[in-house]
This record gives sequence, structure tokens and C-alpha cells, in this order.
Amino acid sequence: MIEIRHASLNLEEINKLIFKDDKIRISDDVEQKVNESYHFLNEFSKNKIIYGINTGFGPMAQYKIDESDQIKLQYNLIRSHSSGFGQPLSPEYAKAAMIARLNTLSLGYSGVNITAIEVLEELINNNITPLIFEHGGVGASGDLVQLAHLALVMIGEGEVVYEDKVQKTSVVFDKLGIKPMKVKLREGLAVMNGTSVMTGIGIINAIYAKRAIEWSLTCTIMICEMVDSYDDYFSKELNQSKKHIGQQEVARVLYEHITQSSYIRKREQRLYNGEVEEKYFEDKVQEYYSLRCVPQIVGTILETVNQSQKVLIEEINSANDNPIVDVKAENVLHGGNFHGDYVSFEMDKLKIAITKLSMLAERQLNFLMNPQLNGLLTPFANLGKLGFNFGMQGVQFTATSTTAENQMLSNPMYVHSIPNNNDNQDIVSMGTNAATCTKKVIDNTFEVLVIEMISIVQSLDLIGKTDGLSPKSTDTFNKIRKLVPKFVDDYPIYNDLQKVKEYMLNNSPLEI
Repeated sequence: MIEIRHASLNLEEINKLIFKDDKIRISDDVEQKVNESYHFLNEFSKNKIIYGINTGFGPMAQYKIDESDQIKLQYNLIRSHSSGFGQPLSPEYAKAAMIARLNTLSLGYSGVNITAIEVLEELINNNITPLIFEHGGVGASGDLVQLAHLALVMIGEGEVVYEDKVQKTSVVFDKLGIKPMKVKLREGLAVMNGTSVMTGIGIINAIYAKRAIEWSLTCTIMICEMVDSYDDYFSKELNQSKKHIGQQEVARVLYEHITQSSYIRKREQRLYNGEVEEKYFEDKVQEYYSLRCVPQIVGTILETVNQSQKVLIEEINSANDNPIVDVKAENVLHGGNFHGDYVSFEMDKLKIAITKLSMLAERQLNFLMNPQLNGLLTPFANLGKLGFNFGMQGVQFTATSTTAENQMLSNPMYVHSIPNNNDNQDIVSMGTNAATCTKKVIDNTFEVLVIEMISIVQSLDLIGKTDGLSPKSTDTFNKIRKLVPKFVDDYPIYNDLQKVKEYMLNNSPLEI
């Protein structure tokens, strides 16, 4: 049971809630803070003009709403903006958005009544996720359209995913005895007006991005063992001469594992002993950049992922709707905390970084496929009859095309503002679009890593280097081989690709 306290939700807790189905509990302090905020706003708003309570929304804020219509106004907002399109978010992303929204409302800055918190708690704990669509948000008044679909479910309408199928919300609520949110003041606007969908997607992106790094480093370790690499590329002495923390951490992890292998060489034993008489060295004095520059390349990516996680955790623990209810100062403050620039910019940086990771994987894969580069393997890691069998030749095309798609998707979304809403929203963040594009880039990158990993285990079998590997490489080799047995004859590999992808998405091979 993870207790929601004031602005303290961390990445480990979010990971447990989304991927391990831990339950959530609202602390007594949070419940008290939410109640205080609601009761203050209820009294404070009397005889005052406050946006979203007794005014219209957006450019319609110039219109005063009669007291008799104010509750209906909230329902109108929710229903009218439930206008998403495109593919629905998968349940884990929708769940992450709900966790983000619950945490924001729990801060006591939104003035909602406690039923808004309670129904979100019920949804999360029962693994009921709203049908939220990828298209709709411009990320400026927050994720208005996507969060409208959440609010629609919270009032007992719309559709949800429950027990792996789409069902009417009212049917699921009746079955489980869940009571809808009561709209009393500004609950519609408070739920819809914020960055929780882009933040929820972004947090899962950051979790998977870190896992992609771990698999990329595992691939690097195994290839280094395959080619009898020297160890000094990853030595502490070399990498501490450059001051980047990410580079040093990547080098530390690589060095820790490769030095447990019987295949890694010391340069001083081979080239520094004064006994080398060859005029031409069959063995490489230095490996290609895609191996020896991994600390410099992936170190940059690692720091980007870590920064992204930091910003996203700050966002999920922030008030991001409008207006903000400040009980302590006894005031209601109007502004733009719903603007998703922080998330949008981090998502663009993250997708560029992970695209580079897919490019690294593609280059390492190409090294394995081309005997003129590796000087060790048959073409395409082919264990069959050359010319008759094809090995990994076909699947390399998939990796290349997928990497190319990543390069195209890496164009920034952050600078693609388009004014809308009668120019009330005259500059927007496109944060949700940035997050969904990044999601696609990360998913693509896992596909390239899957192809690389299968090629690596095929290559190790090809040259008979399955004994003497580091413990980490041995463990990885055995687990991949359980999913994809050694093959000589050609066969349709697409189902095995999916099996390995699911395994790699759901398992961390390293700690970094």
C-alpha cells in the first residue's frame, strides 16, 4: 500500500503502482488538506468573479454564469471536450495519468471536494482505466481533451478498460459499487486543467528509456566479449579524465562486467610488452567507435534520461491547474501552471537521446552482419549454408527501417506551437504530442535492440563462445535462448521477435 502524502510521490512508488499493481491510499493529512481547500474556495468564491466557477472557459471567460447554471457548466465542459481521436492509450499509460492527476489534486491547491480524490483512488486500486485517446491535447491549458475523458469516467459516464475489455463506465461502477465524483464547485475544470496525461506518459517513457539503456549496455558487453576487446576503453582511469558523470557511470558498469569475462584482454599484455614484431596487426589496435565510444555516447543519453525523470517527478508533485487555491494566503490566484513546457521539452530531449541509442544498436548490429567489419562471423550471423540460408539478413532490414523512422520522429515538437481556442491559447507546448512521439521512439528502439540481441546470441553460438562469458552475459544468453532456440534453417521469425521484445520491456538486465 503506497500512501499519498503531500508532494512526495517518487519514481519507485510510481513504478510499483503501474507495473506491480500496488494499491494506493490517501493519507489523513491529504484528506484534511483537500477538505480545507474545498471549504475555503466555497466561501471565498461568494460575491467574487472566479474563472471556471462563475465564468465561461477560455475566450468565453468574459461571460458570467448564473449561479443556477454553475454545476451544469462543469458537466458541459467535461462532455463537450470528450472529443479525443486516434488510438486509445494502453492501460498502463492511462493509469499513470490517473496517478498523476490524483497526486496533483491531493496537494490542496485545486479546491475540489473529496469525492474527486476518492473516485480516482477506486479506479487505480481496481485497475479501471479510462478510454483516453492519443490525439486531442495541445498541452497549453493542460491536456484538456484527454483529461476530459478521465473526468467523464469520474462522473460515471464514458467508457473504461476493465478486465482487459472496453466496458461502459456505469456498468463497471454498478458492479463494483463505485460512486461517481460529485460536482459541487469546479471539479470539472480542476480535473481537466493540467499536465497529468503528458506527465503520466512521460514517466513511463523515462522508465522504459532507462531499461533500453540497460539492454544496450548488455549488448555492448556481449559484443566486446565476442571480439576479445581490450578493457581500457571502459577503465576508470580513462573515463575519469573527462568530467561527465554519465560517461563515468556507463564506463563503470561496462568495466565491472567485462572484466569478469575470460575473453577480455589487457592492452599492456598484448601491445605494451615490447615483444610485438608484426608489421601489420590482424587484431584491431582499437575497436570501431560503436564499441569503444559507448561511455561517451550512452553517458550522454543516461544523463538526459536522469534529467527527464527529475523534471517529471517535479511535475507530478506540482499544482498544474488554474486557478490555484492558496488557503494559507486566503487567496485564489490565476495564472498558467497548466502549461506543459517543462514536460514537452524533456520529451523532445528524451526522444533525441533514445533515437541515438537506436542508432548505436543499428551500427553494432551492422558490425555483426558484415564479415568485412568484424573479421570473425559469417555474413548475417548465418549458421546455415551460405547462399542457401539467410540467417539474420531479412531482419536487418527491419532494424534499419525502424531506426530511420526514429530519426524522422526526432524532430522537436516543442517548437511546433499552433495558436487555437480563438487565439486565447496563442502559444502552446504540444506536450502530449511530444510524449506520444517519444513513446513511439522508445518502442521502436526496443525493436532494434531485440534484433541486435538475437543476432548476438546467434553469433556467439556460431563461433562457439558460450563458455567463459561474464556471468551477466551468460545469464542473458541463456534467457534469450529459452525464448529463441538456436536456429540454422530459415523460418518466419516475427513471433519470436515479439516474445523477446516483451521480455526485454519487462525485465532489467543491469542496474544503472
